[in-house]
Amino acid sequence: MKIILTHEVTNLGTPGDIVEVKDGYGRNYLLQRNFAIRWSKGAAKQVESIQAARQAHAVHDLEEAQSIKGNLEANTINVPVNAGAGGRLFGAVTVSDIADALGVVGAKVDKRRIEVGNPIKSLGVHTVSVRVHPDVSAQVKLNVVIAK
Repeated sequence: MKIILTHEVTNLGTPGDIVEVKDGYGRNYLLQRNFAIRWSKGAAKQVESIQAARQAHAVHDLEEAQSIKGNLEANTINVPVNAGAGGRLFGAVTVSDIADALGVVGAKVDKRRIEVGNPIKSLGVHTVSVRVHPDVSAQVKLNVVIAK
């Protein structure tokens, strides 16, 4: 099945890419979650607008990506969460929570670019990876604290 990606899908592509996938994966996963649209001649014309929007939000050069990486790695980001008496969290810290905390500091990061190795389920300092550019990845220190 030939599809056009509308969102970034790990190990498959970025928005605007035309990819060939197995029928079941495309029909049952990508199309159901609006990560892609079916390819057609008319839909292929939409690729240009999707790629233009992606270019507007992308970090264009390596120097800019390196400066963003330096800003992210220089600070420890506080992530407020609800926790029990023993310091154990109610659930886990999600990538949306991390993206919101980064937005408060002034670093607007898409949540799909944040990679959390193991689920964060305790208070304290943790490290996550943020893909700023295809060639640049920042290691961000998170301080998980109790929300007031």
